[in-house]
Amino acid sequence: MPTWTKPSTANYGTRMTDETHGLLDTNILIRRREIDHAQLPAVMSIGAVTLAELSAGPHHTSDPQERARRLDLLQRVEAEFEPLPFDAEAARAFGRVSAAVLAAGRKPRRRLADLMIASIAVSNRLPLFTASPGGFDGLGDLLTVVPVALPNDQ
Repeated sequence: MPTWTKPSTANYGTRMTDETHGLLDTNILIRRREIDHAQLPAVMSIGAVTLAELSAGPHHTSDPQERARRLDLLQRVEAEFEPLPFDAEAARAFGRVSAAVLAAGRKPRRRLADLMIASIAVSNRLPLFTASPGGFDGLGDLLTVVPVALPNDQ
């Protein structure tokens, strides 16, 4: 389900193609204000796992200003997006994602949230936009990973 459309590229009369619709990794949401939006899809979605990561974020700092910044981000994301669920299809995709990661010689448990996000992308046939594409090595047969450069990477 599309949840955010760039006003200049909205196509209100027809369903958007997968090339213009993508799932955003958590790291994109955290740094989205700094990212060149030309790198992002016209229609952006997030997964419920991303919302879970952002919900946990404020509890992982003792700095009141950082906690306030993280809460602000969480509230903005909750207001802007309707997350795609980690549903039965995503759970089935998670099995394939785990198998691919194991076949690549990596340990799936170390990146559980990332692999669950990847599974949501696979089950919804969406490319995954991320600032850390290496975290998804081994998934090329299942998922299109779109690298997004952060300002200090450009």
